[in-house]
Amino acid sequence: MNKKSSGASPDLPAAAAEGSYRYSTPPPQTGSGRKITRRQFLTRGAAALFGAGLLTSGYAWQGEPNWLDITRLELSFKELPSAFAGTRLVHFSDVHLGFNKDVHDLKRLAGHIKEAQPDIICFTGDIVDSYAEDLTESVPVLAGLSAPLGKYAILGNHDYKNTELLTRLLNEAGFRVLRNQSYLVKQGGASIAVTGLDDMLHGKPDPQAALKDVPEGVFTLLMMHEPDYADTVEAYPFHLQLSGHSHGGQIRLPFVGAAYTPYGSNKYISGLYYTDKKRMPVYVNRGFGETYMPLRFMCRPELTIFTLHRA
Repeated sequence: MNKKSSGASPDLPAAAAEGSYRYSTPPPQTGSGRKITRRQFLTRGAAALFGAGLLTSGYAWQGEPNWLDITRLELSFKELPSAFAGTRLVHFSDVHLGFNKDVHDLKRLAGHIKEAQPDIICFTGDIVDSYAEDLTESVPVLAGLSAPLGKYAILGNHDYKNTELLTRLLNEAGFRVLRNQSYLVKQGGASIAVTGLDDMLHGKPDPQAALKDVPEGVFTLLMMHEPDYADTVEAYPFHLQLSGHSHGGQIRLPFVGAAYTPYGSNKYISGLYYTDKKRMPVYVNRGFGETYMPLRFMCRPELTIFTLHRA
Protein backbone atom coordinates (compact mmCIF):
# COMPACT_ATOMS: atom_id res chain seq x y z
CA MET A 1 0.00 0.00 0.00
CA ASN A 2 1.33 3.43 -0.90
CA LYS A 3 1.20 6.03 1.81
CA LYS A 4 1.28 9.74 1.26
CA SER A 5 3.84 11.77 3.16
CA SER A 6 4.06 15.44 3.98
CA GLY A 7 7.81 15.23 3.43
CA ALA A 8 8.60 16.22 7.03
CA SER A 9 10.88 14.04 9.13
CA PRO A 10 8.97 12.12 11.83
CA ASP A 11 11.74 12.97 14.34
CA LEU A 12 11.16 16.72 14.17
CA PRO A 13 8.84 18.57 16.57
CA ALA A 14 5.45 19.75 15.36
CA ALA A 15 6.68 23.28 14.71
CA ALA A 16 9.40 21.90 12.51
CA ALA A 17 6.88 19.90 10.50
CA GLU A 18 5.05 23.15 9.79
CA GLY A 19 8.24 24.75 8.51
CA SER A 20 8.78 27.20 11.41
CA TYR A 21 11.49 25.32 13.32
CA ARG A 22 14.91 26.67 14.25
CA TYR A 23 18.18 24.93 13.39
CA SER A 24 19.93 23.35 16.37
CA THR A 25 23.17 23.80 14.38
CA PRO A 26 24.01 26.67 12.05
CA PRO A 27 22.38 26.37 8.63
CA PRO A 28 24.65 25.70 5.65
CA GLN A 29 26.33 28.75 4.22
CA THR A 30 25.71 29.94 0.72
CA GLY A 31 28.03 31.81 -1.53
CA SER A 32 31.17 31.87 0.58
CA GLY A 33 30.42 28.55 2.31
CA ARG A 34 32.56 25.44 2.33
CA LYS A 35 33.40 24.11 -1.13
CA ILE A 36 32.93 20.48 -2.05
CA THR A 37 36.16 18.64 -2.82
CA ARG A 38 36.79 16.89 -6.11
CA ARG A 39 36.78 13.51 -4.39
CA GLN A 40 33.43 14.27 -2.72
CA PHE A 41 31.99 15.40 -6.04
CA LEU A 42 33.11 12.22 -7.80
CA THR A 43 31.94 10.01 -4.93
CA ARG A 44 28.50 11.60 -4.79
CA GLY A 45 28.18 11.52 -8.58
CA ALA A 46 29.09 7.84 -8.70
CA ALA A 47 26.60 7.11 -5.93
CA ALA A 48 23.86 8.95 -7.82
CA LEU A 49 24.60 7.07 -11.04
CA PHE A 50 24.72 3.75 -9.19
CA GLY A 51 21.38 4.48 -7.52
CA ALA A 52 19.79 5.49 -10.82
CA GLY A 53 21.18 2.32 -12.41
CA LEU A 54 19.65 0.16 -9.68
CA LEU A 55 16.26 1.82 -10.09
CA THR A 56 16.38 1.56 -13.87
CA SER A 57 17.59 -2.04 -13.94
CA GLY A 58 14.97 -3.08 -11.42
CA TYR A 59 12.22 -1.52 -13.54
CA ALA A 60 13.64 -2.97 -16.76
CA TRP A 61 13.94 -6.42 -15.20
CA GLN A 62 10.96 -6.83 -12.87
CA GLY A 63 8.71 -3.98 -13.95
CA GLU A 64 8.26 -3.43 -17.64
CA PRO A 65 8.49 -7.08 -18.80
CA ASN A 66 5.37 -7.75 -16.71
CA TRP A 67 3.48 -4.60 -17.78
CA LEU A 68 1.40 -5.68 -20.77
CA ASP A 69 0.36 -3.06 -23.29
CA ILE A 70 -2.96 -3.83 -25.02
CA THR A 71 -3.06 -2.02 -28.35
CA ARG A 72 -6.39 -1.57 -30.15
CA LEU A 73 -6.52 -0.68 -33.82
CA GLU A 74 -9.23 -0.38 -36.46
CA LEU A 75 -8.28 -1.07 -40.08
CA SER A 76 -10.45 -0.73 -43.17
CA PHE A 77 -10.11 -2.61 -46.47
CA LYS A 78 -12.18 -2.30 -49.61
CA GLU A 79 -11.40 -5.97 -50.37
CA LEU A 80 -12.85 -7.26 -47.07
CA PRO A 81 -16.22 -9.00 -47.60
CA SER A 82 -19.18 -7.47 -45.81
CA ALA A 83 -19.70 -10.77 -43.98
CA PHE A 84 -16.36 -10.18 -42.19
CA ALA A 85 -16.91 -6.53 -41.33
CA GLY A 86 -16.37 -6.02 -37.61
CA THR A 87 -14.17 -9.10 -37.26
CA ARG A 88 -12.08 -8.91 -34.08
CA LEU A 89 -8.58 -10.26 -34.64
CA VAL A 90 -6.16 -10.80 -31.75
CA HIS A 91 -2.47 -10.87 -32.57
CA PHE A 92 0.32 -11.98 -30.23
CA SER A 93 3.91 -12.95 -30.89
CA ASP A 94 7.31 -13.96 -29.49
CA VAL A 95 6.39 -15.60 -26.20
CA HIS A 96 9.84 -17.23 -25.81
CA LEU A 97 8.80 -19.84 -23.27
CA GLY A 98 11.80 -21.22 -21.42
CA PHE A 99 13.74 -17.98 -21.12
CA ASN A 100 12.01 -15.25 -19.13
CA LYS A 101 8.45 -16.53 -19.51
CA ASP A 102 6.71 -19.68 -18.32
CA VAL A 103 3.24 -21.19 -18.11
CA HIS A 104 2.17 -18.75 -15.38
CA ASP A 105 3.01 -15.78 -17.58
CA LEU A 106 1.15 -17.35 -20.48
CA LYS A 107 -1.93 -17.83 -18.28
CA ARG A 108 -1.92 -14.10 -17.63
CA LEU A 109 -1.71 -13.36 -21.35
CA ALA A 110 -4.44 -15.90 -22.12
CA GLY A 111 -6.75 -14.14 -19.68
CA HIS A 112 -6.42 -10.91 -21.65
CA ILE A 113 -6.99 -12.73 -24.95
CA LYS A 114 -10.18 -14.27 -23.61
CA GLU A 115 -11.40 -10.87 -22.42
CA ALA A 116 -11.00 -9.54 -25.97
CA GLN A 117 -13.51 -12.14 -27.26
CA PRO A 118 -11.62 -12.70 -30.52
CA ASP A 119 -13.16 -13.97 -33.73
CA ILE A 120 -9.75 -15.03 -34.95
CA ILE A 121 -6.38 -15.47 -33.20
CA CYS A 122 -3.01 -15.12 -34.94
CA PHE A 123 0.36 -16.01 -33.44
CA THR A 124 3.41 -14.90 -35.42
CA GLY A 125 6.24 -17.09 -34.19
CA ASP A 126 8.81 -17.84 -31.46
CA ILE A 127 6.52 -19.64 -29.05
CA VAL A 128 9.66 -21.03 -27.36
CA ASP A 129 13.11 -19.56 -26.91
CA SER A 130 15.09 -22.72 -27.64
CA TYR A 131 13.45 -26.07 -26.93
CA ALA A 132 10.09 -27.37 -28.15
CA GLU A 133 9.65 -29.24 -24.85
CA ASP A 134 9.25 -25.91 -23.07
CA LEU A 135 5.82 -25.60 -24.69
CA THR A 136 4.46 -28.86 -23.25
CA GLU A 137 3.19 -27.47 -19.94
CA SER A 138 1.48 -24.56 -21.68
CA VAL A 139 -0.53 -26.59 -24.21
CA PRO A 140 -3.67 -26.68 -22.00
CA VAL A 141 -3.47 -22.89 -21.57
CA LEU A 142 -3.40 -22.31 -25.32
CA ALA A 143 -6.06 -24.97 -25.84
CA GLY A 144 -8.34 -22.94 -23.57
CA LEU A 145 -8.39 -20.07 -26.05
CA SER A 146 -11.32 -20.05 -28.44
CA ALA A 147 -12.06 -18.14 -31.63
CA PRO A 148 -14.95 -19.05 -33.96
CA LEU A 149 -12.94 -18.26 -37.11
CA GLY A 150 -9.91 -20.22 -35.98
CA LYS A 151 -6.50 -20.03 -34.31
CA TYR A 152 -3.45 -19.79 -36.56
CA ALA A 153 0.29 -19.89 -35.96
CA ILE A 154 3.59 -19.72 -37.80
CA LEU A 155 7.11 -20.63 -36.71
CA GLY A 156 9.75 -18.07 -35.81
CA ASN A 157 13.50 -18.37 -36.04
CA HIS A 158 13.71 -19.68 -32.44
CA ASP A 159 11.23 -22.50 -33.22
CA TYR A 160 13.39 -24.56 -35.57
CA LYS A 161 15.24 -26.92 -33.22
CA ASN A 162 12.40 -29.46 -33.32
CA THR A 163 9.70 -28.25 -35.68
CA GLU A 164 7.93 -31.62 -35.75
CA LEU A 165 7.33 -31.68 -31.99
CA LEU A 166 6.54 -27.99 -31.82
CA THR A 167 3.99 -28.25 -34.62
CA ARG A 168 2.35 -31.24 -32.93
CA LEU A 169 2.08 -29.39 -29.62
CA LEU A 170 0.59 -26.32 -31.28
CA ASN A 171 -1.89 -28.55 -33.10
CA GLU A 172 -2.85 -30.13 -29.78
CA ALA A 173 -3.52 -26.61 -28.51
CA GLY A 174 -5.93 -26.06 -31.40
CA PHE A 175 -3.65 -23.89 -33.57
CA ARG A 176 -3.38 -24.51 -37.29
CA VAL A 177 0.33 -24.14 -38.12
CA LEU A 178 0.82 -22.65 -41.58
CA ARG A 179 4.13 -23.16 -43.39
CA ASN A 180 3.88 -21.75 -46.91
CA GLN A 181 0.18 -22.57 -46.71
CA SER A 182 -3.15 -20.77 -46.77
CA TYR A 183 -6.45 -21.60 -45.14
CA LEU A 184 -9.80 -20.32 -46.41
CA VAL A 185 -12.06 -19.02 -43.67
CA LYS A 186 -15.72 -19.00 -44.65
CA GLN A 187 -18.54 -16.99 -43.15
CA GLY A 188 -21.89 -15.74 -44.45
CA GLY A 189 -21.29 -17.08 -47.94
CA ALA A 190 -17.94 -15.26 -48.26
CA SER A 191 -14.31 -16.19 -47.70
CA ILE A 192 -11.02 -14.69 -46.60
CA ALA A 193 -7.63 -16.38 -46.60
CA VAL A 194 -5.11 -16.68 -43.78
CA THR A 195 -1.62 -17.35 -45.10
CA GLY A 196 1.49 -18.32 -43.15
CA LEU A 197 5.02 -18.33 -44.53
CA ASP A 198 8.09 -20.21 -43.43
CA ASP A 199 10.66 -18.31 -41.42
CA MET A 200 13.05 -16.16 -43.44
CA LEU A 201 16.17 -17.04 -41.43
CA HIS A 202 15.83 -20.79 -40.91
CA GLY A 203 13.14 -21.79 -43.36
CA LYS A 204 12.30 -21.24 -47.02
CA PRO A 205 9.41 -18.80 -47.43
CA ASP A 206 7.51 -19.36 -50.67
CA PRO A 207 4.66 -16.89 -51.23
CA GLN A 208 3.73 -18.38 -54.59
CA ALA A 209 3.30 -21.86 -53.15
CA ALA A 210 1.35 -20.47 -50.20
CA LEU A 211 -1.16 -18.74 -52.50
CA LYS A 212 -1.71 -21.57 -54.98
CA ASP A 213 -5.14 -22.51 -53.57
CA VAL A 214 -6.38 -18.96 -52.87
CA PRO A 215 -8.91 -17.72 -55.46
CA GLU A 216 -8.14 -14.43 -57.15
CA GLY A 217 -9.56 -11.38 -55.42
CA VAL A 218 -9.93 -13.00 -51.98
CA PHE A 219 -8.89 -10.82 -49.06
CA THR A 220 -5.69 -12.39 -47.76
CA LEU A 221 -4.09 -11.93 -44.36
CA LEU A 222 -0.39 -12.82 -44.19
CA MET A 223 1.51 -13.98 -41.13
CA MET A 224 5.29 -13.66 -41.53
CA HIS A 225 7.70 -13.66 -38.60
CA GLU A 226 10.26 -11.20 -39.99
CA PRO A 227 8.53 -7.91 -40.82
CA ASP A 228 11.08 -6.65 -43.37
CA TYR A 229 9.99 -9.46 -45.70
CA ALA A 230 7.01 -7.21 -46.46
CA ASP A 231 9.05 -5.48 -49.14
CA THR A 232 9.29 -8.84 -50.94
CA VAL A 233 5.70 -10.01 -50.56
CA GLU A 234 4.08 -6.70 -51.51
CA ALA A 235 4.45 -7.97 -55.08
CA TYR A 236 1.87 -10.67 -54.21
CA PRO A 237 -1.87 -10.25 -53.52
CA PHE A 238 -1.66 -9.84 -49.75
CA HIS A 239 -3.71 -7.16 -48.03
CA LEU A 240 -2.29 -7.11 -44.48
CA GLN A 241 0.88 -8.52 -42.95
CA LEU A 242 1.22 -9.40 -39.27
CA SER A 243 4.73 -9.90 -37.88
CA GLY A 244 6.83 -10.05 -34.73
CA HIS A 245 10.54 -10.87 -34.37
CA SER A 246 11.82 -7.39 -33.44
CA HIS A 247 10.46 -7.23 -29.86
CA GLY A 248 10.34 -3.52 -30.64
CA GLY A 249 14.03 -3.58 -29.78
CA GLN A 250 13.32 -4.56 -26.12
CA ILE A 251 15.53 -1.64 -25.03
CA ARG A 252 14.54 1.75 -26.41
CA LEU A 253 16.34 4.98 -25.59
CA PRO A 254 14.94 8.52 -25.52
CA PHE A 255 15.46 10.38 -28.81
CA VAL A 256 17.15 7.26 -30.24
CA GLY A 257 14.54 4.52 -30.33
CA ALA A 258 15.47 0.85 -30.52
CA ALA A 259 19.09 0.32 -29.56
CA TYR A 260 19.23 -2.94 -31.52
CA THR A 261 16.91 -5.03 -33.68
CA PRO A 262 17.67 -8.44 -35.20
CA TYR A 263 18.18 -9.03 -38.91
CA GLY A 264 14.84 -9.04 -40.66
CA SER A 265 13.40 -6.19 -38.57
CA ASN A 266 15.61 -3.21 -39.30
CA LYS A 267 13.05 -1.24 -41.30
CA TYR A 268 9.77 -2.27 -39.70
CA ILE A 269 10.33 -2.36 -35.94
CA SER A 270 7.20 -1.61 -33.91
CA GLY A 271 3.62 -0.71 -34.72
CA LEU A 272 1.85 0.04 -37.98
CA TYR A 273 3.65 0.73 -41.27
CA TYR A 274 2.81 0.78 -44.97
CA THR A 275 5.06 -0.62 -47.68
CA ASP A 276 6.58 1.88 -50.09
CA LYS A 277 5.06 0.75 -53.37
CA LYS A 278 1.78 -1.03 -52.70
CA ARG A 279 1.00 0.70 -49.40
CA MET A 280 0.22 -2.66 -47.83
CA PRO A 281 -0.23 -2.29 -44.06
CA VAL A 282 2.36 -4.12 -41.95
CA TYR A 283 1.88 -4.47 -38.22
CA VAL A 284 4.83 -5.41 -36.01
CA ASN A 285 3.90 -6.71 -32.58
CA ARG A 286 6.53 -6.04 -29.86
CA GLY A 287 6.09 -9.56 -28.53
CA PHE A 288 5.18 -10.92 -25.13
CA GLY A 289 8.49 -12.41 -24.03
CA GLU A 290 12.15 -11.53 -24.10
CA THR A 291 15.32 -13.16 -25.41
CA TYR A 292 19.06 -12.79 -24.77
CA MET A 293 18.36 -10.30 -21.94
CA PRO A 294 15.42 -10.58 -19.50
CA LEU A 295 14.92 -6.83 -19.84
CA ARG A 296 12.61 -4.30 -21.42
CA PHE A 297 12.91 -0.53 -21.26
CA MET A 298 10.48 1.91 -22.86
CA CYS A 299 9.21 -1.08 -24.85
CA ARG A 300 6.40 -2.88 -23.06
CA PRO A 301 5.23 -6.36 -24.11
CA GLU A 302 2.22 -6.17 -26.37
CA LEU A 303 -1.10 -7.77 -27.23
CA THR A 304 -2.79 -6.31 -30.31
CA ILE A 305 -6.53 -6.29 -30.94
CA PHE A 306 -7.67 -5.36 -34.46
CA THR A 307 -11.18 -4.64 -35.62
CA LEU A 308 -11.46 -5.11 -39.38
CA HIS A 309 -13.87 -2.96 -41.37
CA ARG A 310 -14.96 -2.80 -44.97
CA ALA A 311 -13.95 0.52 -46.48
